[in-house]
Amino acid sequence: MTEKTEKVALTPKTHTTPPAKFSHGVKKGNILQVAGQVGFLPAVEGQPPTPAGPTLREQTLQTLANVKSVLEEGGATWDDALMIRVYLTDVDHFGEFNGIYDQYFEEQGLTAPPSARTTVYVGLPAGLLIEIDALAVLDS
Repeated sequence: MTEKTEKVALTPKTHTTPPAKFSHGVKKGNILQVAGQVGFLPAVEGQPPTPAGPTLREQTLQTLANVKSVLEEGGATWDDALMIRVYLTDVDHFGEFNGIYDQYFEEQGLTAPPSARTTVYVGLPAGLLIEIDALAVLDS
């Protein structure tokens, strides 16, 4: 019988404690799932989460930084990401988002394309324009 691998909750120091019973990420064996991240600036003790700014660009870049922080907390990089799911609040943001996304990943120096991607449209709390999650598989 094989030994069962433990799940490890991931919360980078830059992140606040989630508002419900979930983790910013979870790792089990060589699988790492990053929970949906939004464009909140790094956590400041005693202050509520603050969006990076009102624009799609500001929030997208901060959201990608937040996803990257969780990946790194679990020992992964963008090169390990197999799937990225993007949740936008406005269908009109799709083209602008693609430009920001392409530029971001061009600057990351990846050894392969970033991953598969799905984009859907959702409702998010007031002021938030984007949420992103990622699935990564690490080399064993």
